[in-house]
Amino acid sequence: MLYPSIDSLMTKIDSKYSLVSVAAKRARMMQVNAKPQLDKYVSHKNVGKALEEINADQLHYRLAKKQKDEAYE
Repeated sequence: MLYPSIDSLMTKIDSKYSLVSVAAKRARMMQVNAKPQLDKYVSHKNVGKALEEINADQLHYRLAKKQKDEAYE
């Protein structure tokens, strides 16, 4: 069984696309030696560590405000 499960992750972030985007961005940050947000990880890979941070409510995301595109007015 995978940890954390997709069911528990979907309670933290509402769409699978957003979940993958947030986890991938954090994994890239970890490759460049970003500080760990948890004391201990189950996973050895950066993507798994990012998912564990999301599951532990240590990693969040927010939607950016839409900018008005003047070309379409």
